[in-house]
Amino acid sequence: MKPRSTLRRAEATLRTLTAGLALASLSAAAQPDLAALQKQVLEAERAFARSMAERRHEDFVRHLSEHAIFFGGGTQVHRGKAAVAAAWKTFYDAPQAPFSWDPDQVEVVPDGQLAHSTGIVRDPAGKPIARFNSVWRQEAPGVWRVVIDKGQPLTEADRRGP
Repeated sequence: MKPRSTLRRAEATLRTLTAGLALASLSAAAQPDLAALQKQVLEAERAFARSMAERRHEDFVRHLSEHAIFFGGGTQVHRGKAAVAAAWKTFYDAPQAPFSWDPDQVEVVPDGQLAHSTGIVRDPAGKPIARFNSVWRQEAPGVWRVVIDKGQPLTEADRRGP
């Protein structure tokens, strides 16, 4: 009878090890490709900026999360996609864009659901005037939308340029 109980213990151990290996491989497979996600956010940010250059407010709005929060001048805060879209509409009314922006850094959090982009904002003549900071959320596979946006004054390094 002892050989049978030893066999049962061995089978139970083997099942436990197999389950553990399966879980470990699932965990490893679930790790997002951060470089690919970083590229997606970079492309989304550039398309977002292109909406301003091409004077396409509807494209700007498509990049906004329903829960977007945009900080304006002073203490002004616009909450929600509709409020942000309305506040930014005036920037799209003139034939020439009042400013432009381009990301110079994108970082994605390890779970691949949020990202931060930042870069220089320029006036129509190309002079650096501010730095933007945006938080993006992946709302569906490959679909990134802005949830938070806030500008900041230029640092000395920003003023000097690359």
